[in-house]
Amino acid sequence: MAKKVVATLKTTDSRGFAKVIKMVKSPKTGAYTFKEQILPVDEAKENLKK
Repeated sequence: MAKKVVATLKTTDSRGFAKVIKMVKSPKTGAYTFKEQILPVDEAKENLKK
């Protein structure tokens, strides 16, 4: 399934997007989960700084 997402990001009209995957720790259980987002490149850089 992930291959389809990557393939759609490589088209000529959508090269300004990046897939961002963050690891987030749950405050209740302490377990780690992964949060995936597709953002414009500029917003992706700002989002990773947080």
